[in-house]
Amino acid sequence: MFTIIRADQTRAEIRPQMADIFADGFTQWLGFFSKDKRQISRAFAHIFVESQFYLAMSGDKVAAMAACTDGTELSVRLNTKQLIKHLGFYKGMLAVLFLKREFQVPFHNPNGDQISLEFVGTALEFRGQGAASQVITHILGSKAYKECLIEEVADTNIPAIRLYEKLGFKEYKRKALPKKLAEQNGIHHLVSMKYVNIDDRINSPNTV
Repeated sequence: MFTIIRADQTRAEIRPQMADIFADGFTQWLGFFSKDKRQISRAFAHIFVESQFYLAMSGDKVAAMAACTDGTELSVRLNTKQLIKHLGFYKGMLAVLFLKREFQVPFHNPNGDQISLEFVGTALEFRGQGAASQVITHILGSKAYKECLIEEVADTNIPAIRLYEKLGFKEYKRKALPKKLAEQNGIHHLVSMKYVNIDDRINSPNTV
C-alpha cells in the first residue's frame, strides 16, 4: 500500500520525480524535442500545478501520480523561459506553440458535475504494484462528480487502458490520428474513457 497525498501537501522533493514519470510516459509525443529523457525531465519539471496532482508515495519516493481537474484550474502551465533554457530557443519556442494547445486547454465542464483525470503515470520501479490504481481509486472516492473522464489515451498504451477498464471506465470516444503522424509515432487512435459515479456524491459534504 502507498500513502496518497496531494502534491502541494508533501515535504518531499517531488518535482524531479514527477518530471521523470512525465518524461517516461510521454516519450512518444516528446521525441521531437529530445530523445534524452533526462533532458525532457529537466525541461518540464516546472509545469506541474501541484494543487491539482495526487501522488502515491512510498516514503519520499513518488510511485505514481495523477492530476484531477474540474475545469476551474489547469493541471500544468508551460514556462517559455524554462523550455528555451533546456531545449534551446528553436525547440523551446516550438514546445510552447504546440504543447500549449495540447496541455493548457481548460477542461470544459459547463455544468460543474464532471472531473478529468490527466497526466496519469507510474515510476518505472513501482510499475505493476498498484500505485496508479490506488491514486485513481482515491480520487474517485473523494471528489464530487457525476462523471470522471480520461481523455485521449494512446491506443498503444494497452496497460493503461486495461487499468482504467478494471477500475470501471468505459470507452466512449475514439479519434483517429492523421496517417502521417500515426506512421511517425505508431499511435493510430486516441481513446477517451468515462467513469459514471453511480453513488452520485455530487452533494456529499465530505468531498475534498
